[in-house]
Amino acid sequence: MRTFVPAVAAAAVATLCMSGFAMAADAKVTVGCTATTDCASAAIAVEDGIFKKNGLDVQLILIGLNSNIPAALLSNSIQIGGPTPSVFLQAVDGGLDLVVVSGASSTADSTAEAAGVVVAKGSSIKTAEDFIGKKVGAPGIGAFLQVLFVKWLMDNGVDPKQVNFVEVTFPTMNDVLKSGAVDAVVSADPIMSRIISSGTGTAAAYFLKSLPEKRPQILYAGSRDWADANPDTVVAFRKSIAEASTVVNGQPDKAKAAISRFTKISLDVLSSMKVAVADPNLTPEELGWWVDVMDKQGMLQSKPDVAKLIQK
Repeated sequence: MRTFVPAVAAAAVATLCMSGFAMAADAKVTVGCTATTDCASAAIAVEDGIFKKNGLDVQLILIGLNSNIPAALLSNSIQIGGPTPSVFLQAVDGGLDLVVVSGASSTADSTAEAAGVVVAKGSSIKTAEDFIGKKVGAPGIGAFLQVLFVKWLMDNGVDPKQVNFVEVTFPTMNDVLKSGAVDAVVSADPIMSRIISSGTGTAAAYFLKSLPEKRPQILYAGSRDWADANPDTVVAFRKSIAEASTVVNGQPDKAKAAISRFTKISLDVLSSMKVAVADPNLTPEELGWWVDVMDKQGMLQSKPDVAKLIQK
C-alpha cells in the first residue's frame, strides 16, 4: 500500500495537469445593454453557448438609459457595455478612459426606416425648413437619434438652434405628441411604429436614409484598465461576437426571439421590426465619422485619436 498510494497520487496529479485548460473556470463578464436589437449578437452568444465555448461566463443585463453605461463601466458593475458612439465619445471627451472592444451594429439601407421624426397627424410640417420654430421631443439631448436628426437639419440648410428641442422619454412620446405639447418627436421602433399605427402621427422624414452605410450605431466598450488587464477575455469576447453576428444577420427571427427574452419586449411587437445589422468590425475611419459629426455640432472639446480608442 505504501508504494501504491504515491503512484495513484502521481497519476492523479498528472491527469489534473493535462486537463488544466478544461478544468479552468470560465472568465466571468457582465455585459450591459439597453433595450435594442443592436445587442442581438450578445444575446445570441449567450443563448447559443458561443461565449461558453470560448471560455467566457457572460451575464447579460438590461441598462435603462444608454448614458448610464460609461459610469457603470468605470465602477466595474459591468465590464463591457453597449453605448452609442455619441455617448461613448462624449464620455471619453469628458475624461473617462474607455476603449472599444468590438463593434456591435452599424447603419444599413435595409434598416433605414427603423427611426425617424414623427409629426402630429395633419401637421403642415413636410420639410427640414418647416421645423424652424417648432418644438421637437427627443430621447435625450446629445443622444444618438437627436445627433443624427440635427445632422439631417444641417445637411438641409437648417440651423438647429432655430429648433426647440425638449427631452421626451420613449414611453411618453405618443401622449405628448397627441396632446400637442410638442410638434414632433424623434423616435425609433417599436415606439415609432406604435405612434403611426395608432393614428397619432405620421413620419415626416426617415433621416437615417441620408447616412452612409457601415457607420456604428452601438459598439461594445470597456474601461481601458480592464481591457489591458484581460487581453485573453477581450479576444474571446470579440471572437464570440463575430460568430454570433453571423447568426443574427442570417437568422433574424432567431435574433428577435433572443432579444425578446432579454428585453422582455413582446415578440409580437418585435415581429414587424427590422433587426439592426450586426457588425463586429469597427475601423478608426468609421468611428472618426462620428467624431466629425459631433465636432460640427460643437459636442466635443477636442478631437480624439480614434485609433487609440479601439483596443488591439
